[in-house]
Amino acid sequence: MVSDLVLTSEITCPHCGHIRQETMPTNACQFFYECQGCHELLKPLPGDCCVFCSYGTVKCPPIQLGQCCQDRSS
Repeated sequence: MVSDLVLTSEITCPHCGHIRQETMPTNACQFFYECQGCHELLKPLPGDCCVFCSYGTVKCPPIQLGQCCQDRSS
């Protein structure tokens, strides 16, 4: 259900450990994210559709809805 969506997630940078709460886009997966601590450009890990699924505390809204833009079965 859309009203059950969690729209914020804390991203933790795997390079410097910086943590920042971010609002996730509701209509797309976010493929790139610049760490505000070390300015490293983060990309999803293999098998994940976005940076929130790889480094966040909450999966992205498309995953929460079961409607991800990428086939995660591969």
